[in-house]
Amino acid sequence: MKEENHKPYRVTMDVESKNNNDAVGVANEELQSSSSPPEPESNFDHYQQMLKQTPKMVIIFVMLALSMLVIYHSSIVLPFYGYHMSPTIASNYHANSLSRILKDAAMSNNTVIITSLNDAWAEPQSMFDLLLKSFRIGNQTERFLKHLVVVNVDQNAYARCLKLHPHCYHLNTNGSDFSGQADFMTADYLKIVWRKIDFLGKVLNLGYSFVFTDADIMWFRDPFSQFDNADFQTACDNFNGNPFDWRNLPNTGFSYVKSNEKTIQLYKYWYKSRMNYPGLHDQDVFNRIKFHPFVLNIGLRIRFLDTAYFGGFCEPSQDLNKVCTMHANCCVGLENKVHDLGIMLDDWRKYIKSLVNQTTTGQYKGSWTVPQLCRGSLRRPRPRPHPHAPKKKVGQGSKS
Repeated sequence: MKEENHKPYRVTMDVESKNNNDAVGVANEELQSSSSPPEPESNFDHYQQMLKQTPKMVIIFVMLALSMLVIYHSSIVLPFYGYHMSPTIASNYHANSLSRILKDAAMSNNTVIITSLNDAWAEPQSMFDLLLKSFRIGNQTERFLKHLVVVNVDQNAYARCLKLHPHCYHLNTNGSDFSGQADFMTADYLKIVWRKIDFLGKVLNLGYSFVFTDADIMWFRDPFSQFDNADFQTACDNFNGNPFDWRNLPNTGFSYVKSNEKTIQLYKYWYKSRMNYPGLHDQDVFNRIKFHPFVLNIGLRIRFLDTAYFGGFCEPSQDLNKVCTMHANCCVGLENKVHDLGIMLDDWRKYIKSLVNQTTTGQYKGSWTVPQLCRGSLRRPRPRPHPHAPKKKVGQGSKS
């Protein structure tokens, strides 16, 4: 107690002592008696009183415990954020659990199909609608929709995905806004593609193999019939005829990757390599690092997919009786892509209709009528050969 609080008390006591010495003596005697040890009888009375109060204390303790239990179950603590979520947010959090979504979507061999969207690509009559439509009108491809995981990089895309599809995942973009159209090679475009590589590496680490498909790739047939046991299989912008020639120009917008230690290490190194090649996107960096000693030493088996089955606007599949997928690659601009992909789906419908009406055993002779608007858009230039790439021998055949 502070000194100024003591003074009034002492003054009062002094005045009282002068006027009444007897009262002081009585007070001193009471003080001395209160400081002496209590008698055994008084201890026994004290314990009896405590025992009488015990039921009340137990009741209070139980009520407090129950209250804490209710609070615990009505909210969830995120240790990495340190705050409580409401039941609604908690429900959405669990619904968005990557492990749960992958488990629900996986095939029997722990393989999923993955695509990614932002708001512009998820709008009605845009890329997402075209992709879903291709699965539905393709040759026995609708069954793959139950294995498709749609990764959304903004809230608007996620909300629309939930209305159309059962397996939607909202990817944390660390506060970046990717809802607008991310034009080719802009800063937002590069952030999205590198976030994708990081995410796919985590999927592999969770034990899931995947087919990654850009949303501007239309599915017309089962692609798994064209895969083999390679660790990493990717489509090409240009295919030289040899699926095991690493000099093929890859397009990693469509790739089949098995989950194993080699591919996990590849994706870690791939994502890390973005720092060594600023301004390049994921597939151009992959084209640089595929000859790096690190990639060679992990024993990765890479296979490049034939454009006869996995074509695109860069190098279209010429035979509709063989095509599995077609990609709006070498095409810049969302409107251009949507326009030409719509025509591509019409071409496919004409092909299917011709098969239904076909009276002879001859194969369909029609072809794609695309690209149209995409024909005049900027093509992705071929990168210069990597200095570590092996020299092609004169007269080398197309087989390994």
